[in-house]
Amino acid sequence: MIRCKLNEVMARKRVKNKDLAKIFSINYNSVYRLRKVDEMPRLAPERLNGICKALNCQSGELLEYVSDEGEENVVSQVDIV
Repeated sequence: MIRCKLNEVMARKRVKNKDLAKIFSINYNSVYRLRKVDEMPRLAPERLNGICKALNCQSGELLEYVSDEGEENVVSQVDIV
């Protein structure tokens, strides 16, 4: 699963919901919901780019891969010719 760390990044950079909402011209509650989800919501590349620009961060700071419980470590093999 890809975990969203927007809440952590905003707290570290001391950016408030209303500030990010104002930058994107979206509802304060939308920012609140984005901060409170565990799994990464579907974001258009433009939105992710805008969040990174507004918070002056890299996308890797906002995203973290966490292995799902019970997930088998299966790696598919690809034949390279």
